[in-house]
Amino acid sequence: MRKISVIIVAALVLALLAACAGNIPGNNQGTNPGNNQGTNPGNNTGNNQEGGNGKTADNQSAKPESTPADEPGSTADGNPESTPGTQPGGNTEAHKKVLVVVFSATGTTKGVADKIAAIEDADVYEIKAKQEYTQADLNWNDRNSRSTKEQNDKRSRPEIGSERISLDGYEKVYIGFPIWWGEEPRIVDTFVESYSFDGITVIPFCTSSSSGIGRSGRNLEENAKSGKWLDGKRFPGGVSEAELKKWIDSMK
Repeated sequence: MRKISVIIVAALVLALLAACAGNIPGNNQGTNPGNNQGTNPGNNTGNNQEGGNGKTADNQSAKPESTPADEPGSTADGNPESTPGTQPGGNTEAHKKVLVVVFSATGTTKGVADKIAAIEDADVYEIKAKQEYTQADLNWNDRNSRSTKEQNDKRSRPEIGSERISLDGYEKVYIGFPIWWGEEPRIVDTFVESYSFDGITVIPFCTSSSSGIGRSGRNLEENAKSGKWLDGKRFPGGVSEAELKKWIDSMK
């Protein structure tokens, strides 16, 4: 009887130990959140594996990507939008630049050139003689004056003192000068022979009290040997901006 009792007690002790062992934390292979191989969000190795960028492999395009073109005031290359007609320098014609070149010994032709530049919203380049002309040089009554000698010699090319200008990007160039002895001053010939006008429309204009432009435009075209030359026009020194604009509009 005592032996049976010992066996029963031993069986109860073993059953109790077995029950305790099954409830110890950290050893549950089925439900422990730290080691669950089937449902743990942190270590899930099933069908929702994340890529190295933190997005799921099956959902890379779930969030639409924004491009620079989607941003207000931007273009596809990320630069601010440009509106045609607002090119740098205020030029009203997109992708077009205009230059007004002028030689003016007394300032009269320069005044006309400035008006043309204002109408065209153009740059101005002034041809300056390396040796400036004096009043004595401009005395047309003196056969020995500098200007008289230059105009009597078609090969004369007075040296320009102003810095060179690049014509790159210009599509239209006005060339203004006074009429000396019925023609363009020889220093203007110096200028046109010093540059290439390929791809440029060239428009000569002159000032005088009475003499017309004559063959000055043709002389310049022949000396330049490049560019598309339009017929020139003579203006009095006090020509109005309205008259100049009418002339300019007639060539468009």
